[in-house]
Amino acid sequence: MRTNSFALLTLLTICCLAACKSSNKETNGMEQETKLKIETTAGDIVVKLYDDTPKHRDNFIKLAKDGTYEGTLFHRVIKDFMIQAGDPDSKNAAKGQMLGAGDVGYTVPAEFVYPKHFHKKGALSAARQGDNVNPQKASSGCQFYIVTGKVYSDSALLDMERQMNQMRLNNAFNALAQKHMKEIYKLRKEGNENALLDLQDTLIAQAEAQVAAEPEFRFTPEQVKAYTTVGGTPHLDGEYTVFGEVLEGMDVVDKIQQAKTDRNDRPEADIRIKKVILLDD
Repeated sequence: MRTNSFALLTLLTICCLAACKSSNKETNGMEQETKLKIETTAGDIVVKLYDDTPKHRDNFIKLAKDGTYEGTLFHRVIKDFMIQAGDPDSKNAAKGQMLGAGDVGYTVPAEFVYPKHFHKKGALSAARQGDNVNPQKASSGCQFYIVTGKVYSDSALLDMERQMNQMRLNNAFNALAQKHMKEIYKLRKEGNENALLDLQDTLIAQAEAQVAAEPEFRFTPEQVKAYTTVGGTPHLDGEYTVFGEVLEGMDVVDKIQQAKTDRNDRPEADIRIKKVILLDD
């Protein structure tokens, strides 16, 4: 009897331990938020980083830990648009000095997770150089911005959708025209206007067929809800990597965006990052 009781007790203990391990595994399997606190002279901002943009997440954590952001300024502030920081050259910048070209010697490959992550108010995104020198849209190794944006009406978003679809058509036409550039130059040199118009009509028809074969651009219900309530900057979607968002301190972000700025959008009174701290869950 005693042996059986011991065996039963042992079995119950093993089952309990197995259940605990299973429970811990489930907890550990859950996606953990990576949170950081950006301490600024205007107040603190707590952000979370997305796990599905791992290159940007890991790079931001690295820069926070090695102190890269300590002493940098919010060097570009545009009301109802965004606040930008992270330029290493801003640490000891003279008053009125133009900023925004500083870097850490590398870029981060673009990580577009669109439309899941988009430029709603509070989005944390990576700055980058323009398409003319950066066609792959690689992100700056250190500079980032937080979206403030503005609230859009439903009709404004519909107009934007139409513009985006027209832009797709224009881009398709321009790409086709580029392939026929030698022929276009030849016809222009000959002054053959009729042939040029015929070629234009042909390329327009080809561009329309190409665009028609793809789904039209439409904002998702989540985007529409965000852009018509809290606001954002929808025209940046798909152009810059969104890798996190503000959890606490949007009042600080709003305070910063109200700062008086010079003609280069730099606040006249310096707003500085004191430290970026990785927070434990």
